[in-house]
Amino acid sequence: MFVKEAILYHLEMPLKEPFKTSYGEMSSKSLCILKLTSSDGIEGYGELDAFSTPWYTEETTDTAAMIVQAHLLPLIRNVNLQTADQVNHIFKVIRGNEMAKSVIETAIWDIFSKSEKQSLSTYLGGVTGDISVGVSIGIQSSLDELVDTVQNYINEGYTRVKLKIKPGYDIEPVKKIRKLFPELLLMVDANSAYCRDDIQTLKKLDQYNLAMIEQPFGVTDFVDHAWLQKQIQTPICLDENIRSLNDVKQAFELRSAKAINIKIARVGGLDEALKILNFCYENGLIAWCGGMFEAGIGRAHNIALASRSELSFPGDISASNRYFSRDIILDEFTIKNGKITTPVGFGIGVELDKFSLETYCKRREVIILD
Repeated sequence: MFVKEAILYHLEMPLKEPFKTSYGEMSSKSLCILKLTSSDGIEGYGELDAFSTPWYTEETTDTAAMIVQAHLLPLIRNVNLQTADQVNHIFKVIRGNEMAKSVIETAIWDIFSKSEKQSLSTYLGGVTGDISVGVSIGIQSSLDELVDTVQNYINEGYTRVKLKIKPGYDIEPVKKIRKLFPELLLMVDANSAYCRDDIQTLKKLDQYNLAMIEQPFGVTDFVDHAWLQKQIQTPICLDENIRSLNDVKQAFELRSAKAINIKIARVGGLDEALKILNFCYENGLIAWCGGMFEAGIGRAHNIALASRSELSFPGDISASNRYFSRDIILDEFTIKNGKITTPVGFGIGVELDKFSLETYCKRREVIILD
């Protein structure tokens, strides 16, 4: 299979309400949609989910889009691709830039699964039907507002809730939610907001029966996370630390964590994500699928990965209307009884809403590759 054309759509999608983490507040999501067309006329779609500023990783929407056009797409020009996982190997000559790599690689997985007349879920070895999902809740302005937000999501059917925390907004919100919802599958996400000096606060979180504490320390702090994990019972989950299978192996050898958040975009695509998943399964690490405020294309890829039976812990794959008033796909994803249904169509199984795409689109670029 040859890729003959690429179209990159630059979008700006306003959020229904601002989302606050320890990094700051976000009111809109900048992203790109990539459409690749094969020599057989099959179209595949990927989503570039970097943020507009480099607060999550070094990449931004604009820098990643530049890498896609100037360095990555030329590597597959006139290349006869035999398998989807071949792309990961081709891109190894470029250091880092995982999100830029991912948007191309996932679009090619979409093409290959369509060419085999299979859903991407099936093509990846996943199951069809309903999968359990969770929801991530940003830092709220008051505890009452937090309680109302959690209750609303429980009413919608979500069975796992993740609270964003930071120093000064940690023990009290967790204590409040655990008291009101004693059976809730509850976890927290610090987004690297803590350090060793905060050990007493982190130890206090142990008493609230949390499923895990996600990314308490910095993005290269494998040793510090190992130091913390020895002192608390709650499993540590690594997110920003993990860019590749080698990072997971390092975390495992150092005992830095007991859980791994797999984000397709953060690890460079589906091939690396599957390798990480297999390693976690073979070595007793909890693995689950994280989210990046995806629109419908990225969400569809996440659901396909999350359909693998090894990912039993509910991931951050909320309904289409969680962040956006109107998504960019026609058949939006909904939550029913805490579950979301895997698409059954070929490939990612969703169709772009061209009106929404044009509404959110700031510009587009066409790249001819044949």
